[in-house]
Amino acid sequence: MFWWFERAGEFLRLEVLELAPGKFEMRVIQADGTEVVETFSDARDLAKRQDEVQRAVSQDGWDGPHGWLM
Repeated sequence: MFWWFERAGEFLRLEVLELAPGKFEMRVIQADGTEVVETFSDARDLAKRQDEVQRAVSQDGWDGPHGWLM
C-alpha cells in the first residue's frame, strides 16, 4: 500500500509492505529522498505505528493521505 502527502509542492511517501507471512515493512520516503525503514512482525503493531506516523506528518503540515492500494 502506498500513500502520498503533499506540502508546498513537495511529496512524502508512506509505503507498507508485507514481505512474508507475519513480516511487514513500513517505509517513509521524505521529499529529499531520505528513507526511514521500520520492520514489524505483528500487523497490529504496524497499524498502530502507521497511525502515529500519519498523525505526525499531518501535524507537520503535510496534506493527505492520498493514494491507493497496489
